[in-house]
Amino acid sequence: MIKSAQLQLSPPRLFIIMGVSGTGKSTLAKQMADEFGYVFVDADDFHSEQAKKHMAANQPLTDEMRQPWLSSILSHLHSLYQQEKSVVLAYSGLKSAHRDLFRASCFRCHFFCLMGDKAIITKRVTQRQGHFFSPDLLDSQLAAMEFPQDDEVDVNIINIDRPFLRVANEINNIVKEIVELENND
Repeated sequence: MIKSAQLQLSPPRLFIIMGVSGTGKSTLAKQMADEFGYVFVDADDFHSEQAKKHMAANQPLTDEMRQPWLSSILSHLHSLYQQEKSVVLAYSGLKSAHRDLFRASCFRCHFFCLMGDKAIITKRVTQRQGHFFSPDLLDSQLAAMEFPQDDEVDVNIINIDRPFLRVANEINNIVKEIVELENND
């Protein structure tokens, strides 16, 4: 394991693990945060009870409903930035304009977009216990997902159709490269 002191960045970085529900965002983000000694933040923790009930009732969130959620996440991230903490955020990242909100924050950002076979993702979502997200919403998330464009050079596409450790190792190796490049600048 890499010593976290070796990977502290100045200024702090924000690594965002993004994708539709069931791609493994939270699990991968927790693993990465543990590996490098960064703070783990799960965007799901910032949903209002009303939004969770809305999704549990098979109703997708509107952009209007997402605004207070995004504001809460950004406010929390700003607080962590003030504490000079690097962060790994598990966040859907469905909309390009929403990704730009994070790019406009104090942090230097890098995104990992998790993509995979719909059947695998569907199986994962239906097997989850105790999560507010209804499996019936997966199609709406897939339809709403604005895949990264060529000008989003801060995004790595990560294929999740393989064992967890292979996916985690790929992400961690990219982070090591990013940190090494920044430390050499």
